[in-house]
Amino acid sequence: MRIVIPGGTGQVGAVLKRALAGAGHEVVILTRRPRREGEVQWDGRTLGPWTAAVDGSDAVINLAGRSVSCRYTAANLREMMDSRVGSTRVVGAAIAGAARPPRVWLQMSTATVYAHRFDAPNDEATGVIGGTEPGVPDYWAYSVEIAKAWEQAQQQAETPATRKVALRSAMVMSPDPGGVFSVLLGLARLGLGGSVAGGAQYVSWIHEHDFVRAVEFLIDRGDMAGPVNLAAPHPLPQRAFMRTLRSEWGAPVGIPATKWMAEVGAIALRTDTELLLKSRRVVPGRLVKAGFDFQYAQWPQAADELVRRVRERVGRGPAARR
Repeated sequence: MRIVIPGGTGQVGAVLKRALAGAGHEVVILTRRPRREGEVQWDGRTLGPWTAAVDGSDAVINLAGRSVSCRYTAANLREMMDSRVGSTRVVGAAIAGAARPPRVWLQMSTATVYAHRFDAPNDEATGVIGGTEPGVPDYWAYSVEIAKAWEQAQQQAETPATRKVALRSAMVMSPDPGGVFSVLLGLARLGLGGSVAGGAQYVSWIHEHDFVRAVEFLIDRGDMAGPVNLAAPHPLPQRAFMRTLRSEWGAPVGIPATKWMAEVGAIALRTDTELLLKSRRVVPGRLVKAGFDFQYAQWPQAADELVRRVRERVGRGPAARR
């Protein structure tokens, strides 16, 4: 297959390109700054010569949008909104204008669209969309608005020959440097991987291998359209999530952090506390119902595999765990 990935130069794009190209597919990355073979220039806003890559392709997986790993200032939130909605609209326009449109368009979305909650998991059928929860910062509602507008831009695209799927993804866990797992493991290794604000908030996650397999599954399943949760079936409280990660690495101490300490840490890391404090209790209802089998359904199993690969990369064997 020829698979086009707009915005595919980030961590998730690298995971997909590595796996899909390794499986023998032709992968074309749309990027503002092409540097390698298989990369095509686009600006994420306007139609141009890059549309030739979409015409005749088998699948488009749109990942474009400003990274959420930043301070949630008004300017950054607006850039998140504009980059996601604008790129989705122009991808839809390219597909609509193609002589041979792709048969499927997978559009990145986010599990952040669901409400901050502890009482029950959010699946696609019964999950509560966020934005009106009491007792949370006002700007968290804007994050939900970004997610809703992102999905709406895909839904409104006139692409009758192309099936559309919105990927409501949890955090993709990969051992690649610079990704979210790398950051969390780094904190654990420094003894800072304890509970944050009590640690009752749920962490939803998905192992990179299952993320790729789910994408391939959705490309092949012609009967699946609309929002699909890409998350492992067993989210867990942050305190248990980090306890497991510390155990796998062999870190004896995890200093807990209060809310204000988390805010200081987020400023130092140039990120935002929403990523640490929002309870994302998301489960993959549609994938499970469709028969998708997770290789890494439980966090201890996933953490063990990810830590092992980090150790192999940095040259530390199993004997160095303790």
